[in-house]
Amino acid sequence: MKIATWNVNSIIARLPLVIRWLEKEQPDVLCMQETKCSDDKFPLLELKSAGYDCILFGQQSYNGVAIISQAGCANEIRGFPEDDAASQARSLMADIAGIRLINVYVPNGQSVGSEKYQFKLQWMRRLRQLLDQNCDPTSAVLLCGDFNVAPEERDVHDPRLWQNRILFSDAERAALQHIKDWGFTDTFRLHTEEGGHYSWWDYRAGGFRRNLGLRIDHIWVSAPLAKRNRKTWIDKETRAWERPSDHAPVVAEFE
Repeated sequence: MKIATWNVNSIIARLPLVIRWLEKEQPDVLCMQETKCSDDKFPLLELKSAGYDCILFGQQSYNGVAIISQAGCANEIRGFPEDDAASQARSLMADIAGIRLINVYVPNGQSVGSEKYQFKLQWMRRLRQLLDQNCDPTSAVLLCGDFNVAPEERDVHDPRLWQNRILFSDAERAALQHIKDWGFTDTFRLHTEEGGHYSWWDYRAGGFRRNLGLRIDHIWVSAPLAKRNRKTWIDKETRAWERPSDHAPVVAEFE
């Protein structure tokens, strides 16, 4: 089984690239973030033609998450239980082929100490609560998406430059570790120890060409899935395509 995550930075703008990538890689499941469209504008027909069922939690112009699957989806949970109609569309949970899958788009946080930064930390605490209330670490659970946090120094092109900045501050990394302590393993690190591997590069200043990136997109799994994970990689090729997202897909294969 092949499961992927990709911040597409607008599904409308990036649809040709997504279709091209689906044809190339044939994942069983693709979790997308930052779809940036309401559910009624999501390109359902095009993705169904490519062989995928879709579950959506969209928002006009901002945020938005979607899961497309060749295996069908059940028991969908959109957002947090206490959310209302004005809440941001950032998490989507479903059961797929015996896996409880959670697709998240963690808030960026804007800048350390800002109101949006506090919102980000609170949102991450709520995600841990969602896991505690709805998931069992002894069963097959997969958490993936754009976490907007680089966990370690080897996940940042210049740790000294990024120290105490958004996406790499101590409080964000501690909040992420608290989520990981629920019982997750980082599948990428099961296979790749060295630094220099990133999933996001700024559009500005030749970030991708110079490999000035951060690894902020992740696929984490509970112990039963960690035993089944055979390969996890970052598909950098898509970042070199015309009009790309600033993120690359991360792909995990399971037996």
